[in-house]
Amino acid sequence: MSTNSPTRKLLLVGPVLAALVGGAAFLHGTRAPAAPEGGDVHVATSICDAHRLKRLAAEDPHFAIEIPPEFNQLFPTADACRSYERAADENAPGPTQPIAFSHAHHSGTFQIDCLYCHSGSERSQAAGVPSVEVCMGCHSQFGPAYDEFDGIKTLKEHWENKQPIAWAQIHRSPEHVQFRHNRHVKAGVVCQDCHGPVETLDKLYMTVDTKWWPWGLPTQKLEMGWCIQCHRQKQASQDCNVCHY
Repeated sequence: MSTNSPTRKLLLVGPVLAALVGGAAFLHGTRAPAAPEGGDVHVATSICDAHRLKRLAAEDPHFAIEIPPEFNQLFPTADACRSYERAADENAPGPTQPIAFSHAHHSGTFQIDCLYCHSGSERSQAAGVPSVEVCMGCHSQFGPAYDEFDGIKTLKEHWENKQPIAWAQIHRSPEHVQFRHNRHVKAGVVCQDCHGPVETLDKLYMTVDTKWWPWGLPTQKLEMGWCIQCHRQKQASQDCNVCHY
């Protein structure tokens, strides 16, 4: 599907409109309950903190909060705040990236197609990563409130300095293996077959997957047996020269 097609645009715009409609109700009536005598009032220090306090106040009517006007905003949404926090979690599996990018938020919540960001994967051997220009194509339209995220500040700094982002690579085939993304994409292999359920992952890592050869030997992801077992299941060639040339 073309990334410039009307259908593609509807997929991108639809979730945004839904967020706007829901946001009107979210912001309506956010006055905090009066604090009990001698009780503490929790004051928001950011938009994301305001989302957190509102959630706690909704769960406990006696939880007193105060939201300064500059933090009483819908965007960035509470979902965006939580996704960013999980993507930046140093204790979560996977390498810490220069920008805490959440695949679950972009590919899951907003259903952005993989090829929209990893363009050329159906034509090139390497999938590559989106350029700063691709990221800023969307984020240049967002308000300054998103600068609350350090990742957005990093993105804009790279944009202004015309510098690429040094992402940490997660999936790497051995040098003696020739893996062509274009052949696999055109053959109908979905990204999740190799990269795992990226649309559910805030912080990307190489998910665990074990495939068993007919004689009972286990192979892990990106090992030779793992690839061969996939070729067998999909009735693809198992000739040595397919991958080693």
